Amino acid sequence: MTSSTDAPLQVSGVFPSLAQVGDFGPPRSELGVGALMPYNGVLYVQNYNSHKAASGAGVSLRRIDADLRMEVVAETLGVDGTYTNRFVHYPTGYLVIGPHVISPDHTIRTVPELTGHRLCGTTRHLTEPDTHVYVLTMEGEVFSLDLTTLACELAWDLNDELDTEGEWKVHYKDCYSSFGRLVVCSNEYAEPEWRGERARGRLAEFDGESWRILERKPFTAIGGRHEFGGTIFASGWDAASAILEVFTEAEGTWRRYRLPKASHTFDHKWQTEWPRIREVEHERLLLDHHGMFYELSPWAYGNRIWGVRPISTHLWVLGDFCSWRGMFVAGADNASPSHGLNPTTAEPQSGMFFGKTDDLWSFGKPAGWGGPWWDTEVVAGEASDPYLMTGFDNKCVHVQNHGATPMTVHLEIDARGDGTFGRVTTLEVAPGALVTHTFPPGFSAHWARLTSDHDARASAQFFYT
Repeated sequence: MTSSTDAPLQVSGVFPSLAQVGDFGPPRSELGVGALMPYNGVLYVQNYNSHKAASGAGVSLRRIDADLRMEVVAETLGVDGTYTNRFVHYPTGYLVIGPHVISPDHTIRTVPELTGHRLCGTTRHLTEPDTHVYVLTMEGEVFSLDLTTLACELAWDLNDELDTEGEWKVHYKDCYSSFGRLVVCSNEYAEPEWRGERARGRLAEFDGESWRILERKPFTAIGGRHEFGGTIFASGWDAASAILEVFTEAEGTWRRYRLPKASHTFDHKWQTEWPRIREVEHERLLLDHHGMFYELSPWAYGNRIWGVRPISTHLWVLGDFCSWRGMFVAGADNASPSHGLNPTTAEPQSGMFFGKTDDLWSFGKPAGWGGPWWDTEVVAGEASDPYLMTGFDNKCVHVQNHGATPMTVHLEIDARGDGTFGRVTTLEVAPGALVTHTFPPGFSAHWARLTSDHDARASAQFFYT
């Protein structure tokens, strides 16, 4: 802990004077950090309330200078809402954050057509990239915004394009464009999805001509380094595990990988706000996914990714994180009265962490569970999705046969990370039985997968401690 007359008080990287605090109300809902953007000498902080302006006042755009002094951006006072988008448009140099367009001299312009929407993503325009961007709303509208004139037009209603159900029944989260495609996602997920009775979540892409649904599962973040590396990453989950979908430019296709869940507290759609895929060190990506941080390379050799490694576990609800002036900065959603649903919290407020990227290694030990099958109809000879194996200490896998006939299951590993798998053991699983395989101490590989000699209904879950 340090304090002086020249520097604000900080406790373990948290500066109380930089906390984002909303009005006491009523209403009293939520105030989280939705977007962090270093921009021309300062750090912009966009906070948010739970559901548009009427859900809670006191949110605004804030600005932090190099001396860690914060000011409310006066031009944005009274523009309350749910905003988590941030994007620097390289051709013009403008920053888009929330419904605001900021020029390099920090002149603020606000787009009135956007203020009433919950804004969750901004990205490059496919046909007019020098002057326009796309802005995605949580309710499914995609706007085309001209940054030179602030003309704003509806480009698509994704509820029509992707067969989603609109406000309160849809929860769009992110958008990203590269390689001639616009990719969007939503994370709708509750018990009907867990039971397999409903599938409201979406990962989808527009290829310049038509929309295509890639997955009917909840996804929260999409990112990459555009042309550098030739990849797009999208993070999601289902009942079985966390998911990382990867597009490779060389193949022009998507491939699914599976990762452990570090906590079930991230399973509901409202409890995955807002994990991100961000570049926090030069040419390196940091993935925050289902309670675990991972390091991620933008490159895919042989159209396979192998440089995925867990860093640590955490319980943070992180709206955004970035690098600024040599520091790793993370903005949280810490405490919400939730209109009285949380009676032990009276004041909507959230803090920020200032440290360095390597501080993340001192957080919780990498651990988790998940697998490729969850009450799945397994097809004989068809390999499961690859499941991450590297970076964890103790490992076992439980295979359960839910059918009426025996099944023979082969466990295979990819030790090189290039998609080449070799068999390490075979498990005989009787009808209704559960068989556990414990890996020897120190055993590891990049990926593991399973195949069955028989059609079956089965579950397979890995546990790492």
